[in-house]
Amino acid sequence: MPLSNRHGTPIDPVPFAVVSGLGCMLTLSLGPLYGQAFGLSLPVALLCAAAVSVAVVVGSFYWQVWDAYPPAETSVEIRAERLLYGALAFGVLLLGLTLPLFLR
Repeated sequence: MPLSNRHGTPIDPVPFAVVSGLGCMLTLSLGPLYGQAFGLSLPVALLCAAAVSVAVVVGSFYWQVWDAYPPAETSVEIRAERLLYGALAFGVLLLGLTLPLFLR
């Protein structure tokens, strides 16, 4: 299935598939454990993990497909800015994963 951005330009679907797959893998495998560490029951923790997985897929689609430009049209500054935002998001994710260690 060829994906295209909001301007109709074809976009490579591989980064979207990789980020969505890894995000869902992390949230569905670690989410219920962390939900239970925060005192949620298993069904509620699974539901929260599934909701976060859907949010990861939607956010990844918006960022890497809908709002994407072909590499020839993207300046170095924009690519560096997106890399910085990705690194910051990864840092926030790592800090969030360590919260249960500090709360107990």
